[in-house]
Amino acid sequence: MIINRRWLPLNALRAFDAVANHLSFTAGAQALHVSQSALSRHVISLETLLGRKLLDRRPHGVVLTEAGAMLLPVVRKSLDRIEAAMNEIRSGDSGARNLRVHIPPSLLQQLGLPLLREFRAEFPEIQVDVFSSHGTGLPSDDVDMAIVYDRPGIDDFVTDLLWMVRVTPVCSPALARRHADKSLAEFVAGNELLHVKLQGEPRGLLWSNFARQSGFPADTSRGLAFDTAIAANQYAIAGEGIALADIDMFADEIASGRLVAPYDAVHEDGYGYYLKLHAEDLADPAIAAFRSWVIGRFVQRASVRGVMLEAAATASVAQR
Repeated sequence: MIINRRWLPLNALRAFDAVANHLSFTAGAQALHVSQSALSRHVISLETLLGRKLLDRRPHGVVLTEAGAMLLPVVRKSLDRIEAAMNEIRSGDSGARNLRVHIPPSLLQQLGLPLLREFRAEFPEIQVDVFSSHGTGLPSDDVDMAIVYDRPGIDDFVTDLLWMVRVTPVCSPALARRHADKSLAEFVAGNELLHVKLQGEPRGLLWSNFARQSGFPADTSRGLAFDTAIAANQYAIAGEGIALADIDMFADEIASGRLVAPYDAVHEDGYGYYLKLHAEDLADPAIAAFRSWVIGRFVQRASVRGVMLEAAATASVAQR
């Protein structure tokens, strides 16, 4: 049987959302101000309709099944939008659309803030709520769309590559001058390494990959580790240690000479920045507008930054 909107069990979907949100039938029932038995009947009726279990009942709570994890974000987003639209209509403020966007912290600070200002100037009718979190992959927050830092992969999202990360060792001008006669391998071995922590990965992963691609062995377990790339590179600007800088994200710092890239060694580190959204959301005018605008701006910025980096390369080598 094909389920269409005439048969959508709205009460059962609300019940499922409440239980999944609290991972408890008791807490879910309290949130909706209904009895636990009524809530349980609604969830069972939804599972019967779908022919799949959505929740595993366990002694100390409930756990989402694979089917439940697939259904929950869609239900939550749909209920959120209905709630927001009804509140806007009731308050008489129906002209603005709230768009919830996730942007990783370093990207937000380096490029995102000016981009958001430009977007708001061009689309004042679209309100933007920005969420930011550390780590790779999709955030835990329920958002309309997300820019994520991750490896390439296959999933059910519409995914647009904004850029693949290319890194090179960077340091302060003074540190570069002190090691001007060193090879790249000697430079890495003789300085403190500044790492960016990646969720579930060894602290030295990015430096290990870089050393392997550059063709020399290195002890990459030493040094300081930071939650964000911007913190690691700010530490390098302050004069101590060497960081692996994304040459696109930190193009301004390299072009201005605050960071020096002493060696002509640039490698892709296997990660990239991707814009992700649900396929069904492409019909939303606000989401479609933000997606097209962001892709266009990143293409434009890539060309400008490429010219800046070429100009900076000669200056960086001259400071060795």
